[in-house]
Amino acid sequence: MRTFTYLLIFTFLTACSISDGDGGRSGSLSCSNKDQKIFVRDAMLDWYFWNDLLPANIKVSDYSSPEELLAELIRVQPIDSYSYIGSAEADAQFFGEGRFEGFGFSRRHLAADDVRLTRVFSGSPADMGGLARGQRILMLNGRTITEIEAAEGLNAVFDTTPLEFTMREPNGNEFTVSIAHDIVTIDPVPQWRIIDAGGGRMVGYLELSTFISTADPVFDTIFADFRANGISDVIIDLRYNSGGLVSTAELLGDFLGGDVAENLIFSKTLFNDDRAEQYNEVEFFEFIANSMSLSRLVVIATQGTASASELVTNSMDPHVEVAIVGDRTFGKPVGQVGFEFCEKILRPTAFQTVNANDFGDYFGGLPVTAGCAAADDLNLAVGDAADPNMVAALGYLDTGGCPVISLPGGQSKPGLEQGFPQPDLRGPPWREFAGAY
Repeated sequence: MRTFTYLLIFTFLTACSISDGDGGRSGSLSCSNKDQKIFVRDAMLDWYFWNDLLPANIKVSDYSSPEELLAELIRVQPIDSYSYIGSAEADAQFFGEGRFEGFGFSRRHLAADDVRLTRVFSGSPADMGGLARGQRILMLNGRTITEIEAAEGLNAVFDTTPLEFTMREPNGNEFTVSIAHDIVTIDPVPQWRIIDAGGGRMVGYLELSTFISTADPVFDTIFADFRANGISDVIIDLRYNSGGLVSTAELLGDFLGGDVAENLIFSKTLFNDDRAEQYNEVEFFEFIANSMSLSRLVVIATQGTASASELVTNSMDPHVEVAIVGDRTFGKPVGQVGFEFCEKILRPTAFQTVNANDFGDYFGGLPVTAGCAAADDLNLAVGDAADPNMVAALGYLDTGGCPVISLPGGQSKPGLEQGFPQPDLRGPPWREFAGAY
C-alpha cells in the first residue's frame, strides 16, 4: 500500500478519458466547468466505494459546479461525510509539511453554548494571540455561540479573517483579541517520553496529533529510544487524531508490531466490486530498524479519534493486547484516494480496511475497554500525570483494569461524551484529519 496512492493517481490521470455527459467516454480532459464535472462524475462511477448506489444516468448539465455535483452524488450514502474537492496545492502542503492557513486551534462543544479549545498549535496565530487549551469562546465578532449556531454556524464564522475572539480562561478572567489567519504548521508528535511506572517498569508514551509524512522520521527516533530501553508497553495518545495518510499508519504499525508480528497481516484494503480484483491489497507487518518488542498497547481516544487512528488500533488488536481508554472512537473504517485535476484534488471515499481477523465493521466506533471510560479534562495539559486518561492508562498497565477516577465535584468514572453538537469535520484535510481551524 505504500506506493499505492501514487500509482493510483498516475494510472488514473494518464489513462482516464471523459464523456460528453450521457454517452460513452471519449476525448481528453480540459478545465472547462463542463469537463471538470464530467471528470468528477466518471471518477465517482469508477472508484466510489458505494458506486453501486449511484444513479445510472447522471447528467452533469444539471449541476452548476463539480463541487455541487459531488455533494449530490454522495447523498446516496448518508454515512459518507468524507468525500471532498479541494485545492491540490493546499492538500499537498498539509500531508507533506503539516501546513495550512487558519487560526491554529481545535475545539469542542461541552454544552450547546459552551465551546472550549481542546488544543492550540504552537506558534500559530491563536497561540500568539493568547488562546490556550481549556479556554471558552464566549463571542466571535461580538456574537454569542447561540446566535451564530442559529444563523450560519461556527464553521462559516471561522472562515472569517481577521476575527475578534472574546474568551474566558479557566480562572474566570475574560479577554478580547483580534486574530487573523496565517500559515500554521502542525507538529505531528507534540510530545513523547518514557514513564517510570514504578517497580522497575518503564512505559513508552507518545501523543500523535495527525498522520502526516513529517511524523515518519520522528517515529524512528522515538522507537529507537523505546527499543534501547526495553520498552514493551506503549500508551499512544490519539484523542484528537482524526487520521491522515495510510502510509504513515502502516509505518507506525511496523514500529509497533514489526518485531512481534513480522510477515503477519496488518490490514486488508478493499475496493468496490469493479476495482477489487486489481486493487484489493494485503499489508503485512515488516520488521524494520527500531521495530519494538511490543506486548501491550493502550490507546487514549475520544469520539474524534478516527480513520488512520482506528486503522492502527484495529490492526494491532489481533497480535498484541490492546486497550482503549477515554471514550469510544469515531467510527471511520473507510478512506479516500486522490485524483488531481485543474489544480484541484478530488478525494472520494474509495476503500474500506479490515484487520487480520477480517474485522472492519466499526462504523459506530471502536468501544472503550470495559471500565476504562475517562474524561478529557481540558483544565489539564494533554498527558499530565493527573490527566484522567493517563491515570486510567497507567492503571490498566499496572493491574489489567482501569481504576476508579475521582474528578472535581465528586464526579467519578465518567460515561461517554454528551451528545452536544460537535464540530463538522467535512472539508479540507486539516479540518477532517486534525480538527483544526
